[in-house]
Amino acid sequence: MYKMIRLRFVSVSEIVGTDDLALMLLADEQRERQISIVCSRDLAVQLDMRVKKLPITQRMLPEVLYNIISRQKDLRFHLLISDISDGQYDSMLVISDTQEMIPIRVSDAVLLSVANDVPLFIDEQLMMRQSVVYRELSREMKIPLPINTMSLEMIDKAIERAIKEENYEQASLLNEERKKRMSGSEN
Repeated sequence: MYKMIRLRFVSVSEIVGTDDLALMLLADEQRERQISIVCSRDLAVQLDMRVKKLPITQRMLPEVLYNIISRQKDLRFHLLISDISDGQYDSMLVISDTQEMIPIRVSDAVLLSVANDVPLFIDEQLMMRQSVVYRELSREMKIPLPINTMSLEMIDKAIERAIKEENYEQASLLNEERKKRMSGSEN
């Protein structure tokens, strides 16, 4: 069984230099540690609608399905981020009574959590491995993104950008991660 830490959504912001990606920031309840998760710009818009509590969201799929599911008195569940594989967080919807685990895309798990206040947890060891000390965001602040959560496409673009900016140390680090993934020896 996992030892879990509850996560809370903090914010979502665009990733500079990309047209279609954003970064979600989540923190533990005490706001001592934070993690960042890549999502699509479309999902960032969906999250922003929930944060702003726009009335139209009550007719959107996550809310409607949750409304139906929550009427089942015996059905309780939570969301869990349990590991990383192939540059993606592994997450699942966990049915509390049976401990049955149903895979769900991590960005959708965050959306479901934000839209309906479904508890979202992360494995404690994963949180300690992937998180950084929590800091209030300022406009100039860069949100750290662990390389092991970047897709190969993102890594390739980041290598190109690092070389263009003559940041060869970063390009080398990114290239090592790419080689590790291509050889299938990722931890």
